[in-house]
Amino acid sequence: MKRKIKSIKTGNNIFIITLGLNVELVKDDIIGIPLETFPTKNVGDDHINGKLTVIWRDWDNILKSHPKMVYVSHVNPHEIKGPHLHTKRDSYFVCIRGKVVFIAKDNSGSFHEIESSEEKPILVQIPKNIASAHINLSDQMSTILTLADPAWRSDDDEMKNVVFDDYDWKKWKNN
Repeated sequence: MKRKIKSIKTGNNIFIITLGLNVELVKDDIIGIPLETFPTKNVGDDHINGKLTVIWRDWDNILKSHPKMVYVSHVNPHEIKGPHLHTKRDSYFVCIRGKVVFIAKDNSGSFHEIESSEEKPILVQIPKNIASAHINLSDQMSTILTLADPAWRSDDDEMKNVVFDDYDWKKWKNN
């Protein structure tokens, strides 16, 4: 069963509605997708013993490209990774431990911020040639699960470091 997708435009933002989930298309294919989370139950007495969060299914049809690599990265407390861009790779990020904010700079130079956390998992799509960074807002190390296409190779030279000189990094210092 494929997810039913439709889109509506409100002001400057476009929202995609998929299976009742509001998915914000920010700009230039920068997207935040709320993830489905289900309680899991103990097989003996049916009490809730945890949860399952769906990151990606090949039949969902909500990703621009299917991942060719999955990896986990970690960000130390209050540290910034990036900004940089990938010239060949589409990336999808979700914070699975802690809390981070992803900052992406669209092709017109505007910044977009999307929070993702273990409590509120949002899959963030960053297409190739869009610069982004992420900041750990937690007092502990945060963990990011990444799906990428194409897969990374040690001899790749497709990542370019950039500078967000006109971004207000200080606003995240007290979070």
